[in-house]
Amino acid sequence: MEVAIQMENIGYLYPDGNVALDDVNLRIMKGERVAILGPNGAGKSTLLLLINGLFKPSKGSINVLGMPVTRSYLRKVRMSVGLVFQDPDDQLFCPTLWEDVTFGPLNLGLSEEEIINRAKDALETVGLEGHEERPPHHLSMGEKKKAAIAVVLAMRPEIIVLDEPTANLDPASRVELIRFLNDLYEDQGITIVVAAHDVDFISRVADRVYILNKGRIMAEGAVKEIFSNYEIMKKARLLSLGDVGE
Repeated sequence: MEVAIQMENIGYLYPDGNVALDDVNLRIMKGERVAILGPNGAGKSTLLLLINGLFKPSKGSINVLGMPVTRSYLRKVRMSVGLVFQDPDDQLFCPTLWEDVTFGPLNLGLSEEEIINRAKDALETVGLEGHEERPPHHLSMGEKKKAAIAVVLAMRPEIIVLDEPTANLDPASRVELIRFLNDLYEDQGITIVVAAHDVDFISRVADRVYILNKGRIMAEGAVKEIFSNYEIMKKARLLSLGDVGE
């Protein structure tokens, strides 16, 4: 099985000198569904931004699909890794949804036919067909989350990375997101990496999990195995976020 993402001895310091990540090692195989789970401030978002090359590690190395995440490979890495931000407003900036979804493919220099096909497929996949001319700021939060995912899917990435995707979602939209991510995985076999602190959500969309706490990986394994380990969940300050005994 091909390695999708590999991090070796990764460290990251914030500009003020505080440690965000310390000696992080992880390996995610192509076609896996993996969660990065931890409390707020654990370093999850920083880790995702390193995968996409938006941040540069203070030490260590990162490889994505066999490519080092270095300046000479950044364009290829970012085409391969679709990053969905926690706040969809960070990703939706055009007057209409159609313009947002076609923005990325347009910048790839694709033919008009290919751009249209990609945008239509992406909007259909997330269930937003028929909303092409709507301004993104008129969408509900659940619709904005879908739109941000469509923006990423239109780029046809091999890996999709989502940062706290359930943030600010109502219960119905949360259930819909779970169903969508599971359908996407079953239909396309795409590698999915999710960073979250929602134990119940992770139990429904991931098969394997890394527990990140205070910038360090403190545990890794199958979701059911890790979530049933009282000591690990207690140490990671995650017990109150879900019924970990089941």
